[in-house]
Amino acid sequence: MANSVRSTFIALIGMLCTPLSHAIAGFQTPESVVRNVYAYYGSGADGFSQGLPRDEDTVRNFFDDGLQAVWTAIRPPPYDFFVQSPSWKLGPVNIAVTLRQFDRTYVEASFTNDGKPVSLNFIVVKRSDGWLIYDVESTHDSLRMFLSQLKN
Repeated sequence: MANSVRSTFIALIGMLCTPLSHAIAGFQTPESVVRNVYAYYGSGADGFSQGLPRDEDTVRNFFDDGLQAVWTAIRPPPYDFFVQSPSWKLGPVNIAVTLRQFDRTYVEASFTNDGKPVSLNFIVVKRSDGWLIYDVESTHDSLRMFLSQLKN
């Protein structure tokens, strides 16, 4: 029951934080970009339990121009980079800004996935219409490298 309530809460937060207009991209704060990514990794809530979608509206809302085409081109990847696994059962997601540098901000997301600790560094950039993901770094790889390897 607690997981169901938590999933519903996460889904509602995601819906409330998602921009209302499809013409507008980006989010209000660096943290909200990351928070909204993980809103798609609940369990059981329709539309919010299958990982970050690959449709054009979602891509435009979340990713910098350089990642948009690559994110939609790869279907389906062997595992989901945002949870570092082909499946997920996430614990609470902790989000913290670790560095602000010029037009980029580094936001750490740490959580457990099926009991295993995961830590990712999101590099988000400020554009005229909001904050977008430029790249995501794990201890072994980055989202850009991961997607380019799959594309080739």
